[in-house]
Amino acid sequence: MQPVDKPVGAVGPGAGSVHVPGPAERRDLALREAVRAGLLGAGNPAAGFLDIDALLAGVADLHAAFAGPAPVLHTFAVKAASLVPVLRVLAQAGMGCEVASPGELAQALAAGVEPQRIVLDSPAKTWEELEVALDAGVAVNADNLQEVERLAALLQRRGRRAAGVLGLRVNPQVGAGSIGAMSTASAHSKFGVPLRDPGARERVMAAFAAHPWLTRVHVHVGSQGCPLDLMAEGVEAAYRLAEDINRAAGRPQVTSIDIGGGLPVNFADDEVHPSFADYAGLLRTRVPGLFDGRYSLVTEFGRSVVAKHGFIAAVVEYTKESGGRRIAITHAGAHLATRTVFMPESWPLRVLARDAHGLPKPGPLMVQDVAGPCCFAGDLVAQARPLPELEAGDLVVLCDTGGYYVSTPWSYNSLLRPGIHGYTVGENGVRFATVRPPQSLAELLAESGASCADALLDLAAPAGCPVGAGGAPAG
Repeated sequence: MQPVDKPVGAVGPGAGSVHVPGPAERRDLALREAVRAGLLGAGNPAAGFLDIDALLAGVADLHAAFAGPAPVLHTFAVKAASLVPVLRVLAQAGMGCEVASPGELAQALAAGVEPQRIVLDSPAKTWEELEVALDAGVAVNADNLQEVERLAALLQRRGRRAAGVLGLRVNPQVGAGSIGAMSTASAHSKFGVPLRDPGARERVMAAFAAHPWLTRVHVHVGSQGCPLDLMAEGVEAAYRLAEDINRAAGRPQVTSIDIGGGLPVNFADDEVHPSFADYAGLLRTRVPGLFDGRYSLVTEFGRSVVAKHGFIAAVVEYTKESGGRRIAITHAGAHLATRTVFMPESWPLRVLARDAHGLPKPGPLMVQDVAGPCCFAGDLVAQARPLPELEAGDLVVLCDTGGYYVSTPWSYNSLLRPGIHGYTVGENGVRFATVRPPQSLAELLAESGASCADALLDLAAPAGCPVGAGGAPAG
């Protein structure tokens, strides 16, 4: 932990008044202290940072937004920040985990999340993954009716009921948002059982009738680019299905509804909108029965929990002029901002220009490209962006990157994963804690098969010809 020299919660001139730094000031304070502490700069040309106080305040807002008679389990979509220390601090704040792979399940368990607070979603669960989930007692949302039958076979083999809740994901087919790749409720989505296809609803009803251990309906409309009205329409469809199933059963067979996550994030400025309260208020208007206590609820928010509370900072290594435009070559590129580089129209990021000490760059704006270190021409996190003139040794900050981005880097060019650090800002300054250390060359070599370096030599040698020193045929 490294405190800054000067407290930031200083008492102002008015009696009892305390200055509380906003998101931008907290970010700048953390950046300057990270440079001073050596977390960013020589030897660490890029790093990710997560504002823990702001993160936990957002979780508190989420709990408050959905408070009421209905029990609610808020799970964090692990794919948004698959980092065990982050999952642990979120669990301490009352969140569970939504996982979509054996790796994410292992991370949630390693973080100390109780199995009954974990939900497994995935469109391609293997027999083994389902067995592990059933043994662990986590909840499972089957993605399709074939998977329901696979669960039935496993339960029959065990001769007992599942310890965790079992449900079925449906696709309400309410349409796509502005980013097709992020929309999961379109007519041809790969996720869930499509409710509007001919005969599909009847097949879903029959599956619930045949398997009374199915007690949850799951829906997830999408994430970035999906308007709240579209999300609410999908939740309403799931609620109506649950009501129909229970009427047909003559009892409350479906006792919980998983409404997914996907709240879009504002990447344009530091304001948080839409808020969890905005979304919960819309659902209370559109689907009031969802909140009367007859159903327990599950949410699976990910990006909207973490994105606004993190940033990436990177050193400008070189600058050059090409075609009359200035280009800053930095250490933040497609390996850290993959979606932004390949889909810039859908995933634009704010880029801030800072000097080598982390202070705002002065001077007039200049149109510049901000490029990354990857060896392909399209590795640009910003194109023709008006910024103060960047120079070698300066820093660039990519805002709103607390979700995805640096937590799930792309290993293109075998670039080392940068470190990730959580921070708090208080009266005693900025404190840091390392979430994931920077990757070492030894770790990279281990991942690339260095311990198996000779594995292919026997295969590469001519049949019957022994391999000599350096891999060449002997003789």
